[in-house]
Amino acid sequence: MCEVKILDAEGKPVGPGEAGEIYTRTPGVSPGYWNRPEANAETFENGWCRTGDLGRYDEEGYLTLAGRAKDMIRSGGENVYPAEIEKVLTDHEDVGDAAVVGVPDEKFVEVGCALLIPGEGKTVDIENLRSYLLERLAKYKIPKHFVIVNDFPRNATGKVLKTVLRTEYRHVGSGESRAV
Repeated sequence: MCEVKILDAEGKPVGPGEAGEIYTRTPGVSPGYWNRPEANAETFENGWCRTGDLGRYDEEGYLTLAGRAKDMIRSGGENVYPAEIEKVLTDHEDVGDAAVVGVPDEKFVEVGCALLIPGEGKTVDIENLRSYLLERLAKYKIPKHFVIVNDFPRNATGKVLKTVLRTEYRHVGSGESRAV
């Protein structure tokens, strides 16, 4: 009762293993937003609903979520998915929680900034963490900046507010100092 397709930024279907935005079509989907024509134009296309979620199909046709389209970092022509990096970061024994956001960069347009909350009683050694990431991720996915923080801004359901983090840390790497 529900159709799903994954399209790239140009609106073309992606192949197995390639990430793109997830679209759904079902009789149960909303007909649109009340008195919000701009939101309708962004979300609904020819009966399909753009979910704002990124995903990929594997060779067997199983769908895996890759994060939110708004969170994707476009760095030096590559698409970087923060959810993948956050998973690897939080698997490290010294990291209690992590959020990765894109910040402006002169050379690559945008690069990753990893915001880290150390695990209880732990200290995060950034160079050790970089080595750990290089063993598990492609080099272009490694965040350029790392910032240790005490907590993340969250909404009422506990979700990290990445829009706030992107605004708050947009100057990381620009030479401006900032208390954390």
